[in-house]
Amino acid sequence: MVKQEKKCFDYEIVREGGEINLVINTIGCPFYPSLEDSGECMEKTINLLIETGAVTTITYQAERNYIYPFEQVKFLNEIASVYVYLIKQREILKKESIGLDSPDCQKFYPELLHTIRRIVMEQLKRDPVGAYVSAIRIKREKKAQMELYESKYKKCLQKFIAVLDEIIERLEKTELIKLAKPYLPGYKVGNRDIYFKFFEPLIRPNFMFTRLQAEPPTMAEEIATYTIGKELKSTVSILKLPNQVRLRYHVLSPEFQLAEDEYVLLDEARQIISRYKPKEEEFIDPERMRSIFFNIAKDLITQVAKNKGIKISYTKVERLAKLLVRLTVGFGMIEVLLSDPKVEDIYINAPIGTLPIYIKHAEYGECETNIIPQRREADSWASRFRMISGRPLDEANPVLDTELFIPNVARARTAIIQNPLSPGGYSFAFRQHRERPWTLPLFIHYKTLSKEAAGLLSFLIDGARSMLIAGTRGAGKTSLLGALMVEIMRKFRIITVEDTLELPVNYMRNIGYNILPMKVRSAIVGEKAELSAEDGIRTSLRLGDSALIVGEVRSTEARALYEAMRVGALANVVAGTIHGDSPYGVFDRVVNDLGVPRTSFKATDIVVVAGKLRTPDQMREIRRTTHITEIRKTWEEDPLKEGGFMNLMEYDAKEDKIVPTRDLIEGESEVVKSIASKVRAWVGKWDLVWDNIVLRGEIKDMLRKYAEKTGRITGPNGLLEADFVVEANDIFHRIFDNLREETGYPESKEVLREFEVWLKSRIKKGET
Repeated sequence: MVKQEKKCFDYEIVREGGEINLVINTIGCPFYPSLEDSGECMEKTINLLIETGAVTTITYQAERNYIYPFEQVKFLNEIASVYVYLIKQREILKKESIGLDSPDCQKFYPELLHTIRRIVMEQLKRDPVGAYVSAIRIKREKKAQMELYESKYKKCLQKFIAVLDEIIERLEKTELIKLAKPYLPGYKVGNRDIYFKFFEPLIRPNFMFTRLQAEPPTMAEEIATYTIGKELKSTVSILKLPNQVRLRYHVLSPEFQLAEDEYVLLDEARQIISRYKPKEEEFIDPERMRSIFFNIAKDLITQVAKNKGIKISYTKVERLAKLLVRLTVGFGMIEVLLSDPKVEDIYINAPIGTLPIYIKHAEYGECETNIIPQRREADSWASRFRMISGRPLDEANPVLDTELFIPNVARARTAIIQNPLSPGGYSFAFRQHRERPWTLPLFIHYKTLSKEAAGLLSFLIDGARSMLIAGTRGAGKTSLLGALMVEIMRKFRIITVEDTLELPVNYMRNIGYNILPMKVRSAIVGEKAELSAEDGIRTSLRLGDSALIVGEVRSTEARALYEAMRVGALANVVAGTIHGDSPYGVFDRVVNDLGVPRTSFKATDIVVVAGKLRTPDQMREIRRTTHITEIRKTWEEDPLKEGGFMNLMEYDAKEDKIVPTRDLIEGESEVVKSIASKVRAWVGKWDLVWDNIVLRGEIKDMLRKYAEKTGRITGPNGLLEADFVVEANDIFHRIFDNLREETGYPESKEVLREFEVWLKSRIKKGET
């Protein structure tokens, strides 16, 4: 059977969930598929709505799909309803229906018929704003003429005006005319510029499911613009829209900026490659899978171009192949958003297909994007996450907690919920993790830590203390824990225990750490075949002497963690993250919520609280470390009442940084003194201990200063990245030990001088 080619404005109704999509073919049409540009397009579309009834979305199919969402389609639904009422119900063209069938009024009927035909039959569907303005102006003109007529004809003219009033009244009830009214003074009938204020399609290439509003709203104020992505670059604009609380995160990616022949190539190549269904085992190594698909995509695009007689350069083939990988085995626009390091969280809410993606921006807080994903795309993502995690996601298991790793782009913690927990279907939340581990000098650069706090934390890590990093969701607990891991010297072995892999294990391995990751069952939901977090921690104690890092303390594993703190793990660092907004909040959670005995809580040496603070204008959040608190050992029942908490450092709002307390400066810390007791030169000499803490802070801050001075802050050659910071930490210890052997206990200024000499030399070497 020969497939019949679609003609201009052939259509079909596509029903999906509660949506009714009017899909119209515009390939080969003599006009542009745009409601705002083309009166002919608008007229033909309203004719279809009169025939089919109201719809929720309209899609014009061309080389790209132009999709008008319900907020705009409802304008046309209302205009179609006005037309149906006036012509079919009111029968406004019949003289007996409008009272002009009397002998005296017969003379007015031809003029009225001509006027109504022009307004309703011609203008209303092509230019509804013009129809409304025309009706008002003709009414005004006829009212002015009434005094010139005899009284018997005035009644006829009044009936004429009443018909115009009915048209005007019907149109004034429509949303389009309500919105248009402020722009009508001086309006010229036929000028379509006014429609650009109300109509703007979402653009979707034929090979994509995701819809995108390509052009920024006309009334938007641009606050910032920048470029994201390494190989596939996208443009981001932060926009402020009138009468909207949220800012708009407007992204324009390469998928929406291709030439027409490139769209043709990608569309056909995608249809071919989509027939291949990746196997579950292929998702185990996403980097290898993408590499294989990239090579297949290059060959495929080259062959399609040859078959179609399209000349294409090798550079373009590679670029299109990367896009094809992102759109097939990748995660589409999710990858684009994650390529922006300033995007911290991505939220995709149910019901998918009707709502935009929302993000949390590091500088501008909660933003609405110009991206609307489709349900089919969400189904595909959910299926892939099942394969990636090896965990179920169905009605019996409606929650999936896993990780998304996109090679050379990003890592993100991923949470998915579905029916019955999410009645509208799939909902997704992505929390982005930095590709490289955070470091203490990088936190100083972003003012999350002061240099004194960085020095104290470095001292405590070298002193092998037990720590809990506390904070609310999104406060940066895991990032700070990763930075503390970087402070552990590479000669020590590290074991990590996580239910969702978030810690920078692979990166730390690549820079020389001996690190063993353990993946355990999720506290929320997980496979029964997986070991529980509690058993995982206990198992780690049998795996030899190691620093122990627990991704997050959520449930019964708290008991095992405190067991680890108390029995033998104290030779090395034991640290983890936990929800809590204060030291007492941590105590309350550990003891009252998680069931750890009160006396066992004393095994915690230090609680570090990471906080989220609002800027005065409430437009964005800033992250600051608010407390570094020592847990003293002399209390019995309530550490708050019995002096069990001693703040070593506290956040000072006036200085906007965490500062040392008098207790710390004067040497009242039992934990710090305990560390000092193991170093002969420090015993009984608090000034030397404090001097060492300050020295460590100055070393971190020196890295920060040189990074800012040279512009080498982050990235592959960044002086504040883990690669360089770990090297600098090793050099600091080496310089300190060498000077101690040569001169006895070294003075801090000598250590700083030699470290700066090394740093300048190392920077110069790196530049060449």
